Amino acid sequence: MKTVTVQDLVNRFSLEVLAGKSELHRVITKPKTHRPGLEFVGYFDFFPQAHVQVLGRKEITYLHKHSEEERNLSIGNIVKYHPPCFVVTRSQEGLKYLKKYCEEEGIPLLRTSEPTSKFSDLMDNYLAKALASEITIHGVCVNVSGIGIILRGKSGVGKSETAHTLIRRGHRLVADDIVVLKKTSPETIIGSHNGKSKEFLALRSIGLINVSRLYGRRAFQDETRIVLDIELTKWQENDLNNDLELEPKFTDYLDVRIPHIEIQLQPGRDVAGLVEAAANNWYLKQQGYSAVEDFMKRLESDN
Repeated sequence: MKTVTVQDLVNRFSLEVLAGKSELHRVITKPKTHRPGLEFVGYFDFFPQAHVQVLGRKEITYLHKHSEEERNLSIGNIVKYHPPCFVVTRSQEGLKYLKKYCEEEGIPLLRTSEPTSKFSDLMDNYLAKALASEITIHGVCVNVSGIGIILRGKSGVGKSETAHTLIRRGHRLVADDIVVLKKTSPETIIGSHNGKSKEFLALRSIGLINVSRLYGRRAFQDETRIVLDIELTKWQENDLNNDLELEPKFTDYLDVRIPHIEIQLQPGRDVAGLVEAAANNWYLKQQGYSAVEDFMKRLESDN
């Protein structure tokens, strides 16, 4: 199981440590933050105790308005569940009672100047990616007009060369050779690089090129949501390649089904153009348009 430590959060978000400095090694395994509410009045049946607890202006104001006894009871009950840490937003003050209980229970108490909603969104996004299940595959990942695509195929089939043509047409490289796939939700796969290969593209007979240096910063992006899996294969003379619409196929990555397309290669064929057409056609289908259905309706109207 992947984990993140409280120290990772402190470093990532430049958080101020108010209490529990010796406990920053505590681990976080859940990707969502939680803002305590019903827990303050003693309801803990569904308390997500393994989540980062965020205390915004609403929560701190509520605690400030109560008597010391009531306040100590409210926060005292929560810390007994030992959540990984508390984060107070908007640089709020008057936290002596929080510091007291967090020190006693060994729970890090952190503070940020960020607004609560903004911080929660940033933290949720960070944790979702940092804790996501991931695999690595051999291939190329590109972003074509905002659409994330994996290009697969045997070594030497022309994946990197196709990516190079796409980059020259204004599209973006995400990863070459080693593609890291992360599952950030039940239906979402994010493609990225492994860090070492960032911005590099390997072209046969040319060698390594840095696409950002060669074509500008817009030629590269760190990650993209994967919505198409395209396999480049050698041309098969006896295959039927002129169907109006092929039977939908899918590739499973981390139990997420990604639409799969096979493009057969032949000298002189504009493979990059076909990848662009596949991306644009996928987009139109998401908007509810099918070229085949449109064509069939025209045929029927003539009868």
